[in-house]
Amino acid sequence: ELEELSIDIPHLQRKRDRMVKGLRDAGYTLNVPDGTFYILVDSPWPDADAFVEHLASQRVLVLPGATFEMPKHFRVSVTASDEMIERSLPVFAAAIKQPARV
Repeated sequence: ELEELSIDIPHLQRKRDRMVKGLRDAGYTLNVPDGTFYILVDSPWPDADAFVEHLASQRVLVLPGATFEMPKHFRVSVTASDEMIERSLPVFAAAIKQPARV
């Protein structure tokens, strides 16, 4: 029964590595904390909340860094499905090229 509740760490690491590579390839600066299931990403816009809203308008949901007292960042979870990760990477790549909203 406990085995059914266990977390597949290698699978999460593969998803994290895929997301890290995709974000870095797109030009993002990020921090990958050890032992967590999220990636902390520097916002390419001065207003990180506006960037988070822009991503949401493209159906990519991330957490604003201000939630964690890091207002210039946003947080990406690697617990999303593989399909969601693959769908999000082109959105991230396009979003970083958009001019910042003021």
